[in-house]
Formats: sequence, structure tokens, C-alpha cells
Amino acid sequence: MSLIAARLNRISPSQTIAISQKARALKEAGRDIISLSAGEPDFETPENVKQAACAAIARGETRYTDVAGTAALRKAVAAWLNRDFGLDYKAEEIVVSTGGKQVIYDVFTATLDAGDEVIIPAPAWVSYPDIVALADGTPVVVQTKPENGFRLDAEALRGAITPRTKWLVLNSPCNPTGAVYSEADLRALCDVLLDHPRIWVLTDDIYAKLVYDGLVSKTLVQVEPRLRERVVTMNGVSKAYAMTGWRIGFSAAPAELTKALIKLQGQSTSNPCSIAQAAALEAVTGPQDFIGGMVSVYQERRDLVLSMLAQAPGLTCIRPEGAFYVFPSIAGVIGKKTSTGKVIENDEIFVTELLEETGVAAVHGSAFLTPGYFRISYATDTESLREACTRIQRFCASLS
Repeated sequence: MSLIAARLNRISPSQTIAISQKARALKEAGRDIISLSAGEPDFETPENVKQAACAAIARGETRYTDVAGTAALRKAVAAWLNRDFGLDYKAEEIVVSTGGKQVIYDVFTATLDAGDEVIIPAPAWVSYPDIVALADGTPVVVQTKPENGFRLDAEALRGAITPRTKWLVLNSPCNPTGAVYSEADLRALCDVLLDHPRIWVLTDDIYAKLVYDGLVSKTLVQVEPRLRERVVTMNGVSKAYAMTGWRIGFSAAPAELTKALIKLQGQSTSNPCSIAQAAALEAVTGPQDFIGGMVSVYQERRDLVLSMLAQAPGLTCIRPEGAFYVFPSIAGVIGKKTSTGKVIENDEIFVTELLEETGVAAVHGSAFLTPGYFRISYATDTESLREACTRIQRFCASLS
């Protein structure tokens, strides 16, 4: 009898976390490392949010809360979704969880039976297929096209649907491509979904406030309210409010599913940290001007990275419209050799050699279900980005 459950053989360790850990280890060993692998804002959590957490501690708010989160935070999240995204949810339809990842895990654990299929447009965040597999579901990966901006189109969605399809995952802005679905894009997908009333949709909106060039991020229920009763909207404070370590995410879903999520959370993590909830309450109800300033800086960094990568021989990159990643193609360097004679056969070798030779840590596209690309995060300071891109240029120019 094996000690380790067979279900764990269905999944792999997070490759983004693994690369970040390797970069940290090299840095601790004395290497000059610039890590562009982590999906984490380099901005500090706003001061008013920090102070709200301190005040909660001083008031003694250090005990268990309701499993689904404090009444005040659930009410505030519902109001925030209405104010900023035009979504009409009640407090009792909100569940506050320990980060957005727990929301996704709980949704699929609560709803999937063996053989149920989940459509995942690729490139996609690394954890979607593993979470689905862990919940006994079957990930159905649908490759999107660079000429379509890496957005799932109606034809591809319709072609992926089978009698076993239970969920569609939709992430906009997208990690890793930065693709943002327009209202017209979403309308086309909604028309397909209206023809298939058994299919539910998980919308991962965690980057929804990080959009550029004057765009406004839309979410599915805004475009088609008739889908509301089979959509779970996931969001949180980690990206927009630079609160990754506070571990607060939330779901908005129909009442029946919300009850199931609370039941599951009650027998797993129970409530999220009470202090982090107090901080999140201040984040969604307090001043919002911090976000606009952060977005402006990110847009400047994006433009810098795009301009510098355009000068790296063999790389091409679609212009991201949101999040804080670029996802360049390495098609132009495949088959070339490094200065040590290593052949760049694929994207994993590319990022490995890039790290070894230049000290720049990035994530290979295969981790995001799309070989032939790599992801870099521009959620780091501008000078480090400039130096990293200079190293990438030199590395690509050195290939022969």
C-alpha cells in the first residue's frame, strides 16, 4: 500500500513557483540574478490598508470569523463588484477565501465528478489543469491563436464542447499573455454558451483592474446577465492592491453553489485570516487612486519591455493589453546554439540557458500549455527590467 494518494500523481508542482525558488537559491549563492518569473506586484501594500490591519489587531479582532468571511467584508465585496464592474450580487452570494487559488480549487472540488470536462483556453495559468485533475475532472485544453490575440473565439469554443463539458474557464486579462477580451469577444462566447445551458463558467478576473491604453476590462455577466445563474466570478485583492501575501480572494456565485462552497471551506481551511480580512475591507472601501498610479507605471514598463524585446534577434511578441506579463515567441531561435554549444531545442532549454548564462529568470511557455514561448513579468523595478532585457538581447544575439 502506497503512502501517497494516487490522485497526487495526476498533478505536478507549480512550475512558476519552482523557477522562482531556483532563482532565489542562485541569488543566495551569490549569483547576479534578475527574476522575472513571479506573478507578484513589486509595489507595497497601500499604507491605509496596512493601518487597517494594525487597527484590527489593536481592537482584538484576532478570533475566528464566519467561515465565508466577515459580514462586513462580504457586504463590501458585493458593493465593490457592483461599483466597479456593474455586477449585482448580494452579500450572501459572496465567499471570502484564502486567496483566489482556493476559490478555483473549491469550485472544482465541489462540482466535478469523474469524467466531467473543463474547457481551458491556452495559453493558461499553470494551475488550472492540475486543480481540475485533482478534482477528478478532465482538462480540455483549447489552443488559441496568436493572430487572434490569444483569445478564445466562438468557433473554437463550440468545437470543444462535448456531452461531458461542465465548465469553461475564462481569464481576462490573461496570465500569461495579457490578452483582454472585448465586449464583442465576450458577446460571441455568450451566444455559444446560451445554446448550451448545462455549461458553467468560471471567470478569473484577478487582473481586471490592470488594463492599459484606456481599455476597460469587461466580465461575462456584465455582457450577458442571462448567464448569471451559471457563472462564478473570482476576484481578489492580491494584484490590484499589491496584497499577494495577505491571501484574500473571493467568489460571487448563485446561492446554491455558494452554500456548497461554504460547506467545503468549513471542512478544509474554515475562515480566512481575520486580520487580512480587515485589510481587504479597507482595500475595497478605501481610496482607489493607488491603482491608477500603479497601472500607469506598469504601462510604461510594458512599453519599455516590448521595445527592447523587439531588438532581441529571433523574438517576437504580441502587445499585451492587461495584467503584467509579456509572452514572446522564440520561434526565431529554435535550433540555434549557445556559446557553450547547447542547442535551443525548445522553450524549456531556452529559459534554462538564459538563466544559467545571463542570470535572468523567466518561465517557459510549456508551463502555460503553449510550447515555443516564454513569459516574463514586468512587475519589477524599471532599472532591473532594462538590465534584464539588455541581457536577453545579448543572449539572443550570441546564438548561432
